[in-house]
Amino acid sequence: MVLRPLETIPASWHVRLRGYEWIPQPIGKSRAAVFRLLAAAHPTLFVKVEPCGPFAELADETARLRWMARQALPCAEVLDAVRAGGHDWLLTTAVEGQDLAVSHQLPPEQRIAILAEALARLHRLPVEDCPFDHRLPLRLAAAQARVMAAEVDETDFDDRWMGRSAAELFAVLESMPQPEADLVVTHGDACLPNILATADGFSGYVDCGRLGIADRYKDLALAARSIAFNLGEQWVVPFFEAYGVPTPDEGKRTYYELLDEFF
Repeated sequence: MVLRPLETIPASWHVRLRGYEWIPQPIGKSRAAVFRLLAAAHPTLFVKVEPCGPFAELADETARLRWMARQALPCAEVLDAVRAGGHDWLLTTAVEGQDLAVSHQLPPEQRIAILAEALARLHRLPVEDCPFDHRLPLRLAAAQARVMAAEVDETDFDDRWMGRSAAELFAVLESMPQPEADLVVTHGDACLPNILATADGFSGYVDCGRLGIADRYKDLALAARSIAFNLGEQWVVPFFEAYGVPTPDEGKRTYYELLDEFF
């Protein structure tokens, strides 16, 4: 399916994007629509658009991409961000490479090494320099707000939680002891599709709207879950070894995997 939605985009973009073909891209649980823009003799661009609202995240991603660029982290460049027609619009450059879930030219051991180093690179950043706070009390409050507003997709729970309501699952989360925090700058959605690579190695981060200060297991748990799903459970231990945690904390893994069900 190819779109040319010039009649719906911000008026200030009409001339800039004339001649581009708009190709919808698959995206996980986000409310945003994503388009890859292609035109002969022009650079590939990306547009994200999301309805404005209390649970919208596109403005968060815009702020984070701009901050990441100032830290010299490889990510999409923000070309413009506009609020128009009840929607937030984000126009960016493309990040070179393919995401690690589909980079089949790279063997699994190379993909997990790239993922481990990409996360470690973020986690080495000084926490005090990061303006985005995703520490546990704030994320629990956000999760509870999403439950109360019926914003949690109960059809997308992991198999072990399927059949429960969001409220029931939040009660399970509340009953679990809160793990001691080991704070770093996290990606926030550290799955294989959100880390890109070329044949030469790591090329950039995408879908960065949840980047912020949090426990490192907010990333490690989701990365391990994504590895098991995309590559097989046998690659989870090698990932933790590549990251530098030969004995992962299974309690923290379970806790942060469960917390992610609400986002």
